[in-house]
Amino acid sequence: MLNTKIKSSINRLWDKFWSGGISNPLTAIDQISYLLFMKRLDEIDIKKRQDAEFTGEQYQSIFAGDKEDLRWSYFKQLEGGEMLTHIQTKVFPFLKTLDNEESHYAKHMANAVFIITKPSLLVEAVSIIDEIFDEVEREQLDGQGFQDTQGDIYEYLLSEITSAGKLGQFRTPRHIIQLMCELVDPKLGDTICDPACGTGGFLLGSYQHILTAYTSKEHRKTDENGLVRGQLGDKLTDERQWQHLKEKTFYGYDMDESMVRIGLMNLMMHGISSPNIEQKDTLSKKYDEDNHFDVIMANPPFKGSIDTGQSHMAVPSIDISA
Repeated sequence: MLNTKIKSSINRLWDKFWSGGISNPLTAIDQISYLLFMKRLDEIDIKKRQDAEFTGEQYQSIFAGDKEDLRWSYFKQLEGGEMLTHIQTKVFPFLKTLDNEESHYAKHMANAVFIITKPSLLVEAVSIIDEIFDEVEREQLDGQGFQDTQGDIYEYLLSEITSAGKLGQFRTPRHIIQLMCELVDPKLGDTICDPACGTGGFLLGSYQHILTAYTSKEHRKTDENGLVRGQLGDKLTDERQWQHLKEKTFYGYDMDESMVRIGLMNLMMHGISSPNIEQKDTLSKKYDEDNHFDVIMANPPFKGSIDTGQSHMAVPSIDISA
């Protein structure tokens, strides 16, 4: 539910990448995701530092010491060529090492590559992203939570993935995901899996469904599909519940590493701090987990080539009424 100005800025961002030689939507999303993360890291760190100063608590910034020049607010002021070199040699390597070495994020960021090579494209992209965040701040003044708008921005970016790739990659429409979540009704404490997760839409839909159940009525809104939604989760008062929800609830698998990175970033952009998404072929005989998850929701891959010798060919029927 983005306003016209934000949508226009996102469309301009796509146009800049297209004219800048990055026309593959998956590749463009990869690169835009990295930039959005750089921006959000700076914003979140500043907010945490201000909160700590207000409460008198100690806060260790991720940019402490000699890392202040890795902030978005620093490098966005650099000239084109200097900015590009700075991000390539300092900021992006820092981004890849953010989480602990055992996390799924760190594992799949290890092979990530920053492929923007034109200073003009980088400068224009940084400027447009700043425009988008400025508009988001204005929406905050009207009572729109940043988490909602931030998630909608990423969903709108992902909507550009409209054609199937060679692995049969289709993005399931949000209203279909929402309907399935209403029918399946995942609960807090469930382990939820999408064995062909792509951008993570079903996992995100499950997260939002659970959050709605724990959001007070006065904080809920009716979305564009006529469904009541709440993102605050103010009834979740136990920190252990939040930790379980964000770290031990959502599991996803995909064959394509780019899709894994996009899925990870999509969930993290929506506030799921430690999503469990891995690169794995769940149709392969190497995947032998059984009775591990409470809820499974997916749009199974229905196009592309598979190695029949290495795949489980018998797919069990699913009774959705169960």
